[in-house]
Amino acid sequence: MQQNINNVSIIVRDYDQAITFFTQILGFTLVEDTDLGASKRWVRISPPGSTGTCLLLAQATNPEQISRIGNQTGGRVFLFLQTDDFWRDYPILKARGLNFIEEPRQESYGIVAIFEDLYGNRWDFIQYKEKN
Repeated sequence: MQQNINNVSIIVRDYDQAITFFTQILGFTLVEDTDLGASKRWVRISPPGSTGTCLLLAQATNPEQISRIGNQTGGRVFLFLQTDDFWRDYPILKARGLNFIEEPRQESYGIVAIFEDLYGNRWDFIQYKEKN
């Protein structure tokens, strides 16, 4: 048996605003943007070079969903964006205006810095150490 996680939903305020942030600031690829009618869309994005899981942008449609925008995990890191070259990508992301809330730090598992997306969800930007 083989299984994988295909999409992970992230609640957004506005589809186009989120697409702009993820594609222009983070450099993600817009994989799909399908109009489903009734102001609903199926919008999937993925990091450059990714062949796995996509983020599914889900526009909030009720007060409960709106209350979760930017705080999907109660203030904890929500997602982990892995890179193969931290020091190549970090200055590029900073120059594009990505809000890093801490300086990069070396940990036993690799180099990491926390950033916030356009709504305040926290992400780890990380390059793992190579396993010997």
